[in-house]
Amino acid sequence: MASYIGRRKFLATLGGAAVAWPLAARAQQGSRMRRVGVLMSTAADDPEGQARLAAFAQGLQQSGWTVGENVSVDVRFGADNANLRRYASELAALAPDVILAVGSAATAPLLQATRTLPIVFALVADPVGAGFVNSLARPGGNATGFTLFEYGISAKWLELLKERAPGVTRVAVIRDPAIAVGLGQFGAIQTAAPSLSVDVVPINVRDAGEVERAITAFARSSTSDGLIVTGSALAVAHRQLIIGLAAQHRLPAVYPARFFVAAGGLSSYGPNFLDQFRRAAVYVDRVLNGDKPADLPVQAPTKYELVINLKTANALGIEVPPSLLARADEVIE
Repeated sequence: MASYIGRRKFLATLGGAAVAWPLAARAQQGSRMRRVGVLMSTAADDPEGQARLAAFAQGLQQSGWTVGENVSVDVRFGADNANLRRYASELAALAPDVILAVGSAATAPLLQATRTLPIVFALVADPVGAGFVNSLARPGGNATGFTLFEYGISAKWLELLKERAPGVTRVAVIRDPAIAVGLGQFGAIQTAAPSLSVDVVPINVRDAGEVERAITAFARSSTSDGLIVTGSALAVAHRQLIIGLAAQHRLPAVYPARFFVAAGGLSSYGPNFLDQFRRAAVYVDRVLNGDKPADLPVQAPTKYELVINLKTANALGIEVPPSLLARADEVIE
């Protein structure tokens, strides 16, 4: 039932913008119905997940694909690893023409389920290190797509945190120990810490209970603390809890994406996620038109954004430097 609901919501999203689809582009695709699978690493009712699907829908529109006319779309939502594995097998069994995989947590089980069906991934931090592709320039297998960000950006999070809250001397780094990305991101932060006179503390979390216990224990252990949340499906799923705990314990925090700040987080720096889904739709279109993932280079993000929530800053008693506000791509008040 959850899978059907997810697909129905996606079709409704497409339908809302169908009027804008160019008729000429539709005709170019031919009359044969094609099939696309989508494996999301968020819950079906997650607003960010729905926004990502809407961006993907926009990309499909721009490439001339009309759901129900020349393409069908099967969406599965898996907010945890067990469901992602199950839905990856389901999608592989449907044998679609191409599958969109969102994040490493979705891409890994799909590649375990099939090494022949074309896969386009989005929001994957290290596809080479994870074994998804042979190289960025020449993927070589049945998968290609778009990287989330380089590990080096994680050091920028620490720099931004110190710029917003110069008194911070101890920073907790929230990471998911089940994925290698968390280790890589923490490594980059740890490397930058000495030059900024900051001690960093890794906090491994696997579920909501661990998130609450870990942040509470960290905040109670000393003052002059800060928080960095690394990118993971777990952080996305529990973002409201993390943001609430940061506010409760008055922890200045940096997050990996805008939607954390829109939900009340202090600040974020990272790629424009929705842009990546529009670009992923272009790769899906190319596969549907005959290109092979092995020949399509993995692409890096092209749009990054710094977002600051002034309301949250005021609540924490933080005065954001004018120079930082001037650099921000968006200021939420």
